[in-house]
Amino acid sequence: MTANPAAKSAAIVKEPHMSSILTNNGAMVALQTMKSINKNMASVQNEISTGKSVSTAKENAAVWAISKTMESDVKGFAGISDSLSLGSSTIAVARSASEQITDLLTEIKGKIVASQEANVDRTKIQADVSALRDQIGSIVGAAQFNGLNLLSNRQGGATVTQIVGNTGAGAGILNSSQVDILSSLDRSSGGVKSSNISVAKADLGTQARVAGGGTDLAGAAVTGAGAIAAGLSGTISIVGDTATAARGGNKVLAGDTYAIAGFAGITNAISYVARDGDSTTDIAKGLVDRLNFEAKKAGVSVSAELDTTGANPGVKITNGTTASITTTTTTASGGTAGGGLELLRDIDVSTGAGAEAALSAIEGLTQTAIQAAADFGTSQSRIEVQKDFVSNLVDSLKSGIGSMVDADMEETSARLQALQVQQQLATQSLSIANQAPQNILSLFR
Repeated sequence: MTANPAAKSAAIVKEPHMSSILTNNGAMVALQTMKSINKNMASVQNEISTGKSVSTAKENAAVWAISKTMESDVKGFAGISDSLSLGSSTIAVARSASEQITDLLTEIKGKIVASQEANVDRTKIQADVSALRDQIGSIVGAAQFNGLNLLSNRQGGATVTQIVGNTGAGAGILNSSQVDILSSLDRSSGGVKSSNISVAKADLGTQARVAGGGTDLAGAAVTGAGAIAAGLSGTISIVGDTATAARGGNKVLAGDTYAIAGFAGITNAISYVARDGDSTTDIAKGLVDRLNFEAKKAGVSVSAELDTTGANPGVKITNGTTASITTTTTTASGGTAGGGLELLRDIDVSTGAGAEAALSAIEGLTQTAIQAAADFGTSQSRIEVQKDFVSNLVDSLKSGIGSMVDADMEETSARLQALQVQQQLATQSLSIANQAPQNILSLFR
């Protein structure tokens, strides 16, 4: 079969390639390729020098924004870690001091027990007790870290207006019974807020209370005083005061003074001055302890116990004497609380009655110190757990940030090698394309 000459001719003839000295298409293609390679090379070099695949917002705005937010959280948690370390050290000082005070109280108890024997030199025992008491006061005064003493909570002398408003001499009294230690940052849809671990102060001082002279407490803050017949009991209820508008709804404020009188033979005041954070139950318990101590010390057959059966905590007083007694109560504001171990300053084992009263009181004082040490230990343990958590959380956040923005150096190395080869080939291609005008020149020779 003979081929069609026209078809054969059409197959051989192609669109002619035009050579021009004005436009070098091959060079333009090679140049664009080289620009693209150089751009990728610059990107790889930036990853190598910064170590990041996303170092600016223009490279990946979403990933960059997320990483920066997480980096700010890492900085915040670094500050929280410092706060937890400071808080742990502060509590460690208070815990150590409380444990030492507990040991000293145990030693005092041993002295008091020894004083129960009639054939001993109680005067010398009392001197030992006084020395140990003074040592406790010294420990409490020194138990501070960076100016903060968790074993002192007896601010006073301020008016109700100053306490409620935290102004003037009363600044910091309201809600000063605890220390808030920054522990975490909580991020939610509503933004970021801080979390705290609250550590309650524990007053282990031996300072004497100072009764207040203010008249801000309502008369109904304490009820139930009156006659108690021989062999019978009566209860005085500690209601507190919420009726007085100036108190801001606080039943008890630092400096509130409650006193009970009417006991023949007891000359020392039966009173309690509230510290910041106290409740009506704390007041009732303080009055019970004071009344029992003073009654035993004076040899008066009157005893008291905490009554929690009613709507308000009460002081249930039992009259063991042979005559009726008539109890009276007074209240005042603006006093200064005594130390939590205030009864220590009134212990006197030089007499039989005093030794008996001391034995009754020392157990409660020892439990106060033990409770303080235990509470501080619990708080310190919690802070240590939180500190470990924050450390692990920071590591996790850093790892997450790295997975988003850090460059994969193995991949980057391979890309660099490939781009270097491409760059060399692009240079050769551009050189070849630039030789085309020289070929046109030969046509005119």
